[in-house]
Amino acid sequence: MEIKIKSLKFDADQKLIAYVEKKVSKLEKFHDHVSEVEVILTLLREPENKNVKIQIHAPGEDFIIERNAKTFEEAVTESVDAMKEKLTRAKEKRNEA
Repeated sequence: MEIKIKSLKFDADQKLIAYVEKKVSKLEKFHDHVSEVEVILTLLREPENKNVKIQIHAPGEDFIIERNAKTFEEAVTESVDAMKEKLTRAKEKRNEA
């Protein structure tokens, strides 16, 4: 699984990139055929101005989750948790069919 991290409107430091990679790599357990994960970190103007968008590309399916929070770490954690649920539901739906 390839993880691509883009930071828009700022330069992400190594500590943040390592945190994102550690959290996002766990998503591989929830879907069998994840080929690529794209994580986009953005600074916004709102009070909760840290935006994280996770896109997962799998054969025949794309999953997208986006969250805002006060810190990137919090937004990443919320995004990963939401994505776990989404992938689990998709896997259960596939197994029922």
